[in-house]
Amino acid sequence: MYPSGLFFIFVLMTIERLHQLFLKYPVACTDTRQIHEACIFFALKGDNFDGNKFAGDALRKGAKYVVVDKPDVVGDERSILVDDALSTLQQLATHHRKYCDAEIIALTGSNGKTTTKDLLSAVLSKRFKTIATHGNLNNHIGVPLTLLRIEKTTEIAIIEMGANHQKEIEFLCDIALPDHGYITNYGKAHLEGFGGVEGVIKGKSELYDHLISHKKHIFFNADDPIQASKLARYEKKTGYSIRGKEYLSVEFLGALPYVVLKTEGFRINTQLIGSYNFSNCCAALLVGYYFDVSIDDIKEAIEYYIPENNRSQMIERDQHSIVLDAYNANPTSMRAALENFRQMNGTSKTVILGDMFELGDASAEEHQAAAQLVEDINFDNAFLIGEHFYKTDTSIKKYRTFEDLCEYLKAHPLEPSLILIKGSRGMALERVLEIL
Repeated sequence: MYPSGLFFIFVLMTIERLHQLFLKYPVACTDTRQIHEACIFFALKGDNFDGNKFAGDALRKGAKYVVVDKPDVVGDERSILVDDALSTLQQLATHHRKYCDAEIIALTGSNGKTTTKDLLSAVLSKRFKTIATHGNLNNHIGVPLTLLRIEKTTEIAIIEMGANHQKEIEFLCDIALPDHGYITNYGKAHLEGFGGVEGVIKGKSELYDHLISHKKHIFFNADDPIQASKLARYEKKTGYSIRGKEYLSVEFLGALPYVVLKTEGFRINTQLIGSYNFSNCCAALLVGYYFDVSIDDIKEAIEYYIPENNRSQMIERDQHSIVLDAYNANPTSMRAALENFRQMNGTSKTVILGDMFELGDASAEEHQAAAQLVEDINFDNAFLIGEHFYKTDTSIKKYRTFEDLCEYLKAHPLEPSLILIKGSRGMALERVLEIL
């Protein structure tokens, strides 16, 4: 039996009514460690946790309501019983997205999503009340939570979308219903889940497929042959190019180490390391122009943007200059980072590379290719860390664990050097800074 009055709530609590509660208490929370007054707690489930068990704790900490999907945890009238708490969160996000007037810009791609999202936010915030995905909360939970941060006065919301399987971007688009979209690139990322490079292209292109089917607007790189081909006959698009005058003309002036570009007679000196960040800057330019942000404001926003969270950061540590790019890695971004590092000025260069994850059957081949590239470039020092790199056939120093590398570096301190640190998030290679 349900407590008195609860069955009434269960029967009549539609998304519309839940949204009315949300407007009164406009914070959605899924973690009891982040509970504060005037929030609604959604009891989500995962492989190793069940939020229903923490519903009572959420109420004690100040949540106004809890949305649960197990009858046995229902407490009082502040408990809202639904069939599925996650689905309810997603439906509420879509309803709220329709309720608000903000234009939605969706971003996906194999590399550069978060940097591009941050650049767009910096540019658009010069003129509009803008929100953007926090960090990389870009999945089936993060996207709804971002949508629920939109306020009635929000003018633009930038939604980052991540995926490692087919149909995920399509699903996220159905939740967010974007007005605009941009794909940064197609690379060798999440090959295991996507089923190879062709699967990556198909999966990421679900964003453009959604926009085309709903006759919405697309931003694109006109120099990307895949994007150019897919959008050849689609009219509602805006592009940039280093070659033609049909689209926004941009010029790459170099990246030694920071990207410098030029457009419409304006030179922009960024604080972003690596030529691979050029296209991210171009996207910010393109979107800024489309939304009539002044070139002076666009230039200022891009030039003042400094990356963080271990993404292509330039760090000075004692006598070392370090390019810390340890947030994530895949074969495409690894090659780009190494090629860019090759061109940087430095009397002594050291690379410290960690395993690349989620590559499936291609893992051995891709790690061997990365090791071979390091050998071919012939850096002054090179270290490979992780089970996958340890199995490569190479003369480069390699270590099965991070701890093994630590022991070596403590016994053999590096001479002053320009250092590249890059690996997948699970390797947490930023820990090397403690040794250096």
